[in-house]
Amino acid sequence: MAGVIKRIAGPLALTNTYTTDVYNNTSALIYHVIRHIHVVNKTAGDVTFRLYLGATGTNAAGTELFYDKTVGAYDVYDWYGALKITSTDFIVGGASASTSLTITIEGDAQVV
Repeated sequence: MAGVIKRIAGPLALTNTYTTDVYNNTSALIYHVIRHIHVVNKTAGDVTFRLYLGATGTNAAGTELFYDKTVGAYDVYDWYGALKITSTDFIVGGASASTSLTITIEGDAQVV
């Protein structure tokens, strides 16, 4: 399983609740390395989103990954990097306008 590239979340419409669970790795036997976050705005107006790394259903200060990141009308936002996610980590968040943004997350699956 090591090094397998896969879609690990989405496509998922972000709601306007900033505490919505977007992704959780449910297995303690593997961890994921997020390599790409793709966000699509399907509306005629700018929309912002927030993502947090932490516990389920919470968005505590100091856990922000993206905070009010703007995605322009009919545009996309792409983030590339390396972010390790274990079974105790959750990515939570939402958008300023419900169901206007769609998120997809891709990465590697690694054996613990």
